[in-house]
Amino acid sequence: MSTNKTIDLNCDLGEGIGNEAALMPYISSCNLACGGHAGDEATIDNVVRLAKKYAVGVGAHPSFPDRENFGRKNMHIPFAELEISLKHQIDQVIQICNAHKTPLHHIKAHGALYNMCEKDRDYAAFFIDFVHRFYPDVPVYAPFNSMISELAEGKIKILFEAFADRNYEADGSLVSRTENNALIKDEKALLDHVLNMIGKNEIHTVSGSTLNAKIDTICVHGDTPKAVDLIRFLKTELEQNNLKIQTVICN
Repeated sequence: MSTNKTIDLNCDLGEGIGNEAALMPYISSCNLACGGHAGDEATIDNVVRLAKKYAVGVGAHPSFPDRENFGRKNMHIPFAELEISLKHQIDQVIQICNAHKTPLHHIKAHGALYNMCEKDRDYAAFFIDFVHRFYPDVPVYAPFNSMISELAEGKIKILFEAFADRNYEADGSLVSRTENNALIKDEKALLDHVLNMIGKNEIHTVSGSTLNAKIDTICVHGDTPKAVDLIRFLKTELEQNNLKIQTVICN
């Protein structure tokens, strides 16, 4: 692959795995659990300190208030109640970022909330309105060609995200974590998956079909088995393919 492109490499952190210090040198932005599904003031402070040290962009990673299910189960709660929870989560990250003189780089919904905003018009509209009212200058990580990315135009800033360590269905959704092929654990398969995304703007699905996608940032989950090894490998290989790992700037 011959190119001089840059790509943002992000990772979900502060979720109780404890591998933040090992991961931070290899990524350019992070999605920081802020109490909804995991995390607390101490873990947020630790991750922000590390992010500042390594010049990694800090993103808030709010979720449904559901620590029991790690934010991966749909919760049908009133939007007014969800708004209170999300604002509390994000403001906690902002407060600690301010204490360390580090700006909030982005917002990325977690788990079931991320998936609901991807597919459900009501949830997408709610989240867009929420960000527009309270954090209008902060970009949101979201999938290309999703409900939230379509409705957000002219209202909030979107940076398009894809997943390095997850397989995709033909409709663009991620293969369910209940399936054996949900995760991509093989290094070569992971690299091929990512190079297709970056070099061809394509996502190859488990059915054999190909999805076209604009991609600004690529995620490896911090709780994926051998996440540190995978991200270290991915960064090395991408750089050998003349791709610079760099925090994405949303103009």
